[in-house]
Amino acid sequence: MDPVRLEIFRHLLAAIAEEMGAVLRRTGFSPNIKERRDYSCALFTSDGELVAQAAHIPVHLGALPLSVQACREAFPELKPGDAVLLNDPFRGGTHLPDLTLVSPVFVEGNLLGFVASRAHHADIGGMAPGSMPLSREIFQEGLIIPPVKLMERGRPNPAVWELLLANVRTPDERRGDLRAQLAANERGVRRLQELAATYGLEALQAAFSALLDYAERLMRTLLQTLPDGTWHFEDALDDDGIGEESLWIRVALTIAGDTATIDFSETDPQCAGSLNAVRAITVSAVYYVFRALLGYDVPANAGCLRPLRIVTRPGTLVDARPPAAVAGGNVETSQRIVDVLLGALAQVCSDRIPAASQGTMNNLTIGGLDPRTGRYYAYYETLAGGAGATPDADGTSAVHTHMTNTLNTPVEALEYAYPLRVTHYAIRDGSGGAGRHRGGDGLIREIELLAPAQVTWLTERRRRAPYGLAGGAPGQPGRNLWIRRDEVRPMPGKISFQAEAGDRIRIETPGGGGWGPPA
Repeated sequence: MDPVRLEIFRHLLAAIAEEMGAVLRRTGFSPNIKERRDYSCALFTSDGELVAQAAHIPVHLGALPLSVQACREAFPELKPGDAVLLNDPFRGGTHLPDLTLVSPVFVEGNLLGFVASRAHHADIGGMAPGSMPLSREIFQEGLIIPPVKLMERGRPNPAVWELLLANVRTPDERRGDLRAQLAANERGVRRLQELAATYGLEALQAAFSALLDYAERLMRTLLQTLPDGTWHFEDALDDDGIGEESLWIRVALTIAGDTATIDFSETDPQCAGSLNAVRAITVSAVYYVFRALLGYDVPANAGCLRPLRIVTRPGTLVDARPPAAVAGGNVETSQRIVDVLLGALAQVCSDRIPAASQGTMNNLTIGGLDPRTGRYYAYYETLAGGAGATPDADGTSAVHTHMTNTLNTPVEALEYAYPLRVTHYAIRDGSGGAGRHRGGDGLIREIELLAPAQVTWLTERRRRAPYGLAGGAPGQPGRNLWIRRDEVRPMPGKISFQAEAGDRIRIETPGGGGWGPPA
């Protein structure tokens, strides 16, 4: 295809995914969607290959193709107006709060492809508000949804809606956010149909194929610039919240010509707690790292993965088997997989790899009865931290890194929506690692409860610091504090407890590692 025409199609398709995200944000009901923007949107071929995406959440986007594949297998004869909902991590999902909605796109009776949106819902039931508990099996984490038709030929499936809303603490929020996802998908369907009407169905399908092939060629070209060989790296998660043992993730990276094999076979077995990641998450992390390594403007699609062979051993932390608990695998283990991959690549092309970033999403959930309304609320947030320094620049402070790409919940929005008050919010000065280039600093966020609530922390890098590179110092680990009547209690990285009105919850997030020896 003519390169100018190919570039036009590339941006047209990416713009559709971005517009889907704008619709989802503007019509979303919960602060988690409309403020934090914890969602992702993408387009797929009729075979389920990712062909275009918005600049949303990496851990969502790399796993979405498996969700589309699960929908195609469950419903091989989808019709116009259908919309399939799922969240089952063992059938293409990531963890239960991430609800995925897949819609087919038909043009003149022919299946052109699919659009999909994935959004993190602040509660999907389970043993703790926010559905991010310290669980031992997936059944404790919330409602498990296999591929089901939320909409059929443009009409709601009332049984599915009623079943879902009866199993969550905040049904009005869930209804509103799901309707926002439906609106986003409908916009994507309409825009693809308009493109097909303008350029023709065959031309659009040819553009899909050409973009996938182009991304594959670019990835193969990148790999050919790297030396052949095998490199090893390992890093550990602090613990699983059940025991105190470190959990090791190990990779063997082999580059041979224009291909790479990423082998996680020596990773520790799946754990008793919720830090198990399904294979879809591991694929997401690999896709993110190698897509970022390209270093220049290329299509973000499934073609990037074609030269990569990803090896996992079933029953391990990076390829968990049911009924393993997985709530934290999506948010925490995904970050450590990235750290391990970057550590291996630092031995291959050290001049292009940053030191470790904070390595956690600092998950905080608070939930209970809101005395203002007499109804349940569930607040969920991931908190920013320090980015790792690069070979030519200091790390950024107080930023979401790697597998997450959300914003914070603004103080005004948080205090309006929940019985909470933010008493302190600042950069954690000096928490970044020293080096020729310093790691970015973490942040401090302190929240006062205005009513009794259950608090859950699911955080990492509290015992093991983010590593520096090339002689740079590690960043400072994070800290979790529970302040009761002016008594400051240090808390574990993973814990769930009942707190009272007037208690304060304080998180100090990790800094990024430094790069190069300090002056």
